[in-house]
Amino acid sequence: MSDYLGKNIPKLGFGLMRLPDHEKEIDIEQTKQMVDEFLQAGQTYFDTAYVYDSGRSEEAIKEALVDRYPQESYQLATKLCAWMGPRNAEEAKQQFYTSLDRTGAGYFDFYLLHALQEGNYKKYDEYGIWDFVKELKDKGLIKHWGFSFHASPQLLDEILTEHPDAEFVQLQINYQDWEDSKNQARENYEVARKHNKPVIIMEPLKGGNLANPPEDVHEIFEEVHPELSDASWGIRFGASLNGIVTVLSGMSSIEQMRDNLSYMKDFKPLNEEELEAVNRAQEKLGSLKTIPCTACHYCTDGCPQGIPIPDIFEIRNKQIRTGRLEEARQAYQKLSEVGPNASDCIECGQCESACPQQLEVIQYLKEAGEILE
Repeated sequence: MSDYLGKNIPKLGFGLMRLPDHEKEIDIEQTKQMVDEFLQAGQTYFDTAYVYDSGRSEEAIKEALVDRYPQESYQLATKLCAWMGPRNAEEAKQQFYTSLDRTGAGYFDFYLLHALQEGNYKKYDEYGIWDFVKELKDKGLIKHWGFSFHASPQLLDEILTEHPDAEFVQLQINYQDWEDSKNQARENYEVARKHNKPVIIMEPLKGGNLANPPEDVHEIFEEVHPELSDASWGIRFGASLNGIVTVLSGMSSIEQMRDNLSYMKDFKPLNEEELEAVNRAQEKLGSLKTIPCTACHYCTDGCPQGIPIPDIFEIRNKQIRTGRLEEARQAYQKLSEVGPNASDCIECGQCESACPQQLEVIQYLKEAGEILE
């Protein structure tokens, strides 16, 4: 497909899930600076969601972007989550109008049904959300609609067959998951392409894990391009695929923004030598059994014990990558001073039902507690 929705959108998207913070509040001044530099570099796509940071992400982008730039100079995307929060169709649909009010936008360029997966996708049918977004498009309140997806290629094929008028799909794609038998990134991408759907890429760095990979993976990349960051390989890998609208990067600091812009302002797809380096990195990562958590924090919002699950998994993963057990235990002890332990889990299962990665969170917490406590 030589021409497609999003072909001319720059290939670095600003993901607004992990904005910079200051004293537990979003740092609006730094966010404004990041927005300014992003737009000045010719990038235009911004991605938020009704549920991000309990709505503060949408409020922040109003102040940092919508109030300061004409809407035709960028694309703004947000999402409706039918499975986490709303108790009925009316409450689910109200999310759209709340998002419109929070952002101050006159319309949304891209609007998504949020995080469809095995345990929740039928909620969008139950609440009539598919027809709702079509009505919004007819009214001019959204320009394009689609959905983000975290499940099997078989389910993706089923959904796209039932809803052929979906205009795009947002998929988790990164080089570590590309051939992974659980996440099936390549297969999902191929299903989307089979249905002629352009793809927006999320989690190109797997929740930041590929921005700081194991040392032997770093050495592979450094040998080819010592001047480039490890993060650049993940983002360029996604942007090099065909039919991509943009690659979302959840940037949390001006330094991360500047690094991303340094290689994406004049983006060039990976060449053969670079693809070979990525292949070698995939092989190295395949031998590590880290926890594939992306730190989305959906699990923590409803945890009755208040366990900081992603933070515990981050410590555990660092211990797996480096082998430094005592260092990990010290980090865990420091974390435990301000919150519950992994062993405080009561196995209610709320975390596993909310996890877009469909992780066995309870088992991972048990293992972390046994090793780190």
